[in-house]
Amino acid sequence: MFTRVVEMTSKSGKSQELANTINDRAVPILKKQRGFMDEIVLVSSGKSDRVLALSFWNKREDAEEYQREQYQKIPLRPNPRFAPLTYTPQPPTKLPQARPPE
Repeated sequence: MFTRVVEMTSKSGKSQELANTINDRAVPILKKQRGFMDEIVLVSSGKSDRVLALSFWNKREDAEEYQREQYQKIPLRPNPRFAPLTYTPQPPTKLPQARPPE
């Protein structure tokens, strides 16, 4: 699985509206993309203009294809004040092992 993260800054006080727009306009397009699994849109309670969108993909290549071919075509209104910051979190090289209870 691969996670794509898009962090956006909305117009002041419009973060929930931007999140709703992502759910209404972007998610239906995402659902048609090869390898797309799910989308979670988060609105910051601490910073009223921050929105974080996490999309989950079967493979990195599927997310990269979407980024190249479809991402710029999605009409988002209200437009973010700044260009969205897109990045991919790097998974830890070794996950901690759970210890069985004694």
